[in-house]
Amino acid sequence: MSNDIKIKKGLDIKLKGAAEKVTENAILSNYFQVRPEDFHGITPKLVVKEGSKIKAGEPLFYDKSNEAVKFVSPTSGEVIEIVRGEKRRILSVKIQADKSQDFQDYGSLNVDSANAEAIKARLLESGCWPFIMQRPYHIIANPEVAPKAIFVSAYASAPLAADYDYVLQGKEAELQVAITALGKLTSGKVHVSVGAKSNSPLSGLSGIQLHKVSGPHPSGNVGTQINKIDPVNKGEVVWTVSPQDLVIMGELLLTGKFNAERIVALAGSSVKSPRYFVTKIGAEVATMVYDKGVDKNDNSRIISGNVLSGKQVKPDGALDYYSNVISVIPEGNDYELFGWNKPIFDKVSVSRSFTFSWLFPNKEYALNTNTNGEHRAFVTTGVYEEVFPLDIFPMQILKACMYNDLDEMEALGMYEVAPEDFALTEFVCVSKQPHQDIIRKGLDLMIKEIG
Repeated sequence: MSNDIKIKKGLDIKLKGAAEKVTENAILSNYFQVRPEDFHGITPKLVVKEGSKIKAGEPLFYDKSNEAVKFVSPTSGEVIEIVRGEKRRILSVKIQADKSQDFQDYGSLNVDSANAEAIKARLLESGCWPFIMQRPYHIIANPEVAPKAIFVSAYASAPLAADYDYVLQGKEAELQVAITALGKLTSGKVHVSVGAKSNSPLSGLSGIQLHKVSGPHPSGNVGTQINKIDPVNKGEVVWTVSPQDLVIMGELLLTGKFNAERIVALAGSSVKSPRYFVTKIGAEVATMVYDKGVDKNDNSRIISGNVLSGKQVKPDGALDYYSNVISVIPEGNDYELFGWNKPIFDKVSVSRSFTFSWLFPNKEYALNTNTNGEHRAFVTTGVYEEVFPLDIFPMQILKACMYNDLDEMEALGMYEVAPEDFALTEFVCVSKQPHQDIIRKGLDLMIKEIG
């Protein structure tokens, strides 16, 4: 039995350059980086130093506020640099990879007979725990607090997102082991959402509550699904895990090895040959981006993640810890003469003033990063509500975050949102307000004041 989730509010942004369903091995990366900034809210405490020899899966640092949560190396090799910023803040740990990989062996675990404490201990010591996120606050889950439910979204609706049905092919065994293990860590259900017309490897797993999702983006966001299935109230906790992270967790439990391999989509209108690559967490993006026809002289932006909520990275940067797509689109720093005073056919908008994208619902666009306007005060237009499917007032919750009203933030539903839930309202915002940053700062304030 499955429960259908039909989303009506939202906006599908169809961009040129979707990845063709062809997979290649990326050029072997010589260097890998693990950046503490990928793990919001943690204070790293190093357990390695420059010159240390490490194995794949061996700890690099742990969270100072919870020493049980460890962060491990995606590769074996030598720690060649600890990059620091202001006040000696750790920005990244840079590792030169060995030609042949040597893995830290944690031993296999029979999840059918293991109890919850044994499973939790194995996920913590092996570095798999950071793959488990929690709501409220969208941070790494607290292992001391059991969730009322666990959510996995295997339907990616964001622009140029990797197709989970494709990248998870042949991974049923790893997925089942991970799902069985997670099911023992909650007294509630493990909710798995797939596309209504998908052929997901997750659909046939046991121990799950299956949901079939349809509708425009953000129907694939796990926050949208939580809101429709089992909303988070004050005092409650739910966990979320990405499907590709389930594969790493499942392989660790089966083999005892932390295999950071990931299939990544290289997509975007600046890519001449968009496709999928087999690589690893923290690998150099140049091993994929410039190998397949992105001109180094192009004025393009490289994004680790999707175009709505991903992070900009430099050409010599690295894939972040959670992303499974690299988006490359043109920079929008050119001036458009009389752009405000002519009919527009090459941009996406929910408004019918000047723009005509509503006439061509299936047209693909080569959008750039231009925001087409400057930051200004909020304007009440009702456009946020058109693309925001959660049962929450988006304008009001954004304003509550800006003037730090904790009571109002609680009352409006702040416990169940994450920054990515506001990526689409930020895209359509005529005031050019940084919605995701506003929500993140609001959540941080709640962590500090409420805990």
